[in-house]
Amino acid sequence: MTQYGFSDVWEVLKIRDYRNFLLSRIFATLATQMEALIVSWQVYQMTKDPLALGLIGLVEAVVFIAFATWAGHYADRHEKRGIILVTQGLLLVCAIAFILLTRWSGLTVHWLYAVVAMTGFARSYMWPASFAYSELTVPRAIYSRAASLNATGWEMSSILGPALGGFIYAWRGPVVAYGAVFVLMAIAAFFTTRMGPVNPSPQPSPIGRGRSEAAGEGFMSGFHFVFSNPVILGAISLDMFAVLFGGVYAILPISADRMGVGAKGLGWLRAAPSVGAIVMAIYQAYRPPFERVGRTLLAAVTIFGLTVIAFALSGSFWICLMILALSGMVDNISVVTRASILQAFTPDSMRGRVSSVNGIFIGSSNEIGAFESGLAAKLMGLTPSILFGGIMTLVTVALVGWKAPQLRSLRSLHKRSPPDVEDWPLK
Repeated sequence: MTQYGFSDVWEVLKIRDYRNFLLSRIFATLATQMEALIVSWQVYQMTKDPLALGLIGLVEAVVFIAFATWAGHYADRHEKRGIILVTQGLLLVCAIAFILLTRWSGLTVHWLYAVVAMTGFARSYMWPASFAYSELTVPRAIYSRAASLNATGWEMSSILGPALGGFIYAWRGPVVAYGAVFVLMAIAAFFTTRMGPVNPSPQPSPIGRGRSEAAGEGFMSGFHFVFSNPVILGAISLDMFAVLFGGVYAILPISADRMGVGAKGLGWLRAAPSVGAIVMAIYQAYRPPFERVGRTLLAAVTIFGLTVIAFALSGSFWICLMILALSGMVDNISVVTRASILQAFTPDSMRGRVSSVNGIFIGSSNEIGAFESGLAAKLMGLTPSILFGGIMTLVTVALVGWKAPQLRSLRSLHKRSPPDVEDWPLK
């Protein structure tokens, strides 16, 4: 029997370009997670309005979606490291803008929203380039371990980022906190410069199978590919609607305020899901990949919905921390499983475009979900809005399980190779 464990992890970490990519991604995520907490607490302190918190996510999502499709097309046809480095440079500019605005006596939330929009633009290009870089750098045979490392690095940063951001905000204020964001992003850019270039994969010829250039090479082909593949569509739809309805991050400042735990407590509430996710990631490093992939994904999102309902019914800070940690554990299973499905079913020449579509479904759903959470909390009240989100997550699982039997019956992925682009749509 094949043995699984940290030997596979070390095989991934031996790859120099991936190692530098992972370090760059960890520091960049630290910076963005800190920045997200600082902005949300700053906006809430200025407005005390749940809708104002939700608008942070909406602004970023609108800009992300507007550019994501073209960004994925661009990433497939250009060198990936350069795209990542340029976007990190733009995020450094955003950190400077937050510092200058915070020191300005005429600051209003509208100026903060404008910089948030710039971060959405940068993220729309960074997302597909980063995913394509990771997937093209690591051999397919050990990619599930790379996906687990990616998720673990993100979760570790999601623990330290909010906790550190909340601590610095409470200690020295938002200007110093934004300064720390700048330093962390600069470190991320340094590691990016140490990554080797990854040039575009050869693009498939539209001649030979009767496929038109628009379908085979156009920037909308990522959507065509995803919507023609029921397994990928089911997986990312499941995660999108779970995050859209079940996410509670946007309204955690309100919960922290009601519990009387302040910015530090908010940092720990934001970090708790990542603590659980790291525990699950370590467990997954020791065990073989899940064999019943589809059922595992459906079960994980079901438990996630139940944790949202439990969070709504609890008013204790410590119980909420444990519930959020459990939600992070099952979310880690979902994240790694979805990433492995995308890697197994996507041709190399389309990774940027498919990653962009995934980003629109998943990445922007975090921000649109933040808006939904803020709007629902304003209209329904805090507890009813969270209960509604948890129930809708369970409804989503039932609908996807019913409408996507190919996903429900999906088994092992570790022996599967990505199809040639000319073989899709997949039936």
